[in-house]
Amino acid sequence: MAACGIRILKGIRSFWIPCWHRLVTRRIPPDPAQENKRLFDSLESFLQISSGYQQGGRVKETGLSDHYENDAAEKLSPEKRLSPEQQNLKNAIKAFCITHQQDTHAVFVIEGDAGTGKSIVINSIFNEIQALSRGADKNSPFWKTDNSLVVNHPEMMKLYKNISESYPALKKKDFERPTTFINRMHKVGKTADILFVDEAHLLLIKSDKYNRFEQNNHLEELIKLSRITVLVFDEKQVLKFKSCWSKSLLNSLLKDIPCQTYHLRTQFRMQAGQDVLDWIEGFCHKTILPMPHKQAFDFRFFADAQDLYDAIQKENSRHGLSRMVATYDYPYRLDGQDHFIHEGRFTLRWDRSKPDEKLPWAERPDTIDEVGSVYTVQGFDLNYVGLILGPSVLYDPVTDGIRIDTNLYEDGAAFAGRDGIQDPDGTKERIMLNAINVLMTRAVHGLFIYASDPALRERLMQAQTSSTQARESV
Repeated sequence: MAACGIRILKGIRSFWIPCWHRLVTRRIPPDPAQENKRLFDSLESFLQISSGYQQGGRVKETGLSDHYENDAAEKLSPEKRLSPEQQNLKNAIKAFCITHQQDTHAVFVIEGDAGTGKSIVINSIFNEIQALSRGADKNSPFWKTDNSLVVNHPEMMKLYKNISESYPALKKKDFERPTTFINRMHKVGKTADILFVDEAHLLLIKSDKYNRFEQNNHLEELIKLSRITVLVFDEKQVLKFKSCWSKSLLNSLLKDIPCQTYHLRTQFRMQAGQDVLDWIEGFCHKTILPMPHKQAFDFRFFADAQDLYDAIQKENSRHGLSRMVATYDYPYRLDGQDHFIHEGRFTLRWDRSKPDEKLPWAERPDTIDEVGSVYTVQGFDLNYVGLILGPSVLYDPVTDGIRIDTNLYEDGAAFAGRDGIQDPDGTKERIMLNAINVLMTRAVHGLFIYASDPALRERLMQAQTSSTQARESV
């Protein structure tokens, strides 16, 4: 019942906050009676939803809440229904763990593009194995096994620990950052039976005194400290020199270890047509494809950043979980001060660092007044994304595509530790394009884009205008 109560409060929050935001952001004083009616209509809708329950006392959302599922913990829930492809992967992981339970080391690699549900599967199988480990069935091959899940992402760590509060088989101590896990296991002289590694492409490939990692490679140490390692890997989400993974580097590390790879291919996050997905992929390869056709997924370009922000605020008041994000082209420092992004008449602060906040950045209602970076939204869904492509993303008239000016990127930490990096300049560009890919693929229902570069902005607006005119002439 306690878990149910928590979810009811979360549900009230998801309905109440968008309505409250309309009250405080509207420039014209609202009609009190009309606003009260909206508030109570929203609350009544929630109470109707909360009358239905799934097995285990969890609220079963219906109606609009099925279409706009805003609770990240629900999206990553171990009870989330899996697709046939995801279920096949889950079964394959279980079979692999049983087959190799007597091996010294074995590794299972999960690959797939953003939005294919890699983290959903890994959390589902981890919860099931932990339930068997802590259960009463002594005949289970997983009984009394010592298992953990690590992720090198503070916002994702918050989410995993929040989820653990609602599932008896999971404990907060099951989830750790990789360096914490490595140092702890070395200290006690133990190894894990099964270690799950989410977002393995964020692991360090070299020592890092700042993060108290003294060995040479995170993944190498994690494999040493576990009998079976199950990891999620996507080289298109590499964002830093010090975690500059590639398929070739991964393969060289695993060449002498029993290994199986499973590639998820079906994209579930973005409710968009293939032409939108192709446009994003093309852009991240510096190509500008024709404007996608008009569809339920709202894909638009904006000539004014403030107009884009107004549109995001409107979608947030309607559906929630709509946020501004930007490429790391604007100054930011962890000095306790606010730092702002300025684009014409648009001014908004970068996301504030709040490591002690329980909720991830994307789910906190106050972050509608901030601009998120790739580090705050990687791994998360947003209903609508307002993306500012900063000054480093430029139009190239020679190729009719884009070019990247790595000198304008403000994320100095991304390019720290270049020793051992082959082709540093090419790697910088790859990292910046990866960041754009991550930002563009957060959107579930709509992606709005503004380009700081006037030439790129004009090129995108022309494509949008031409597409609209062609459609209206039919």
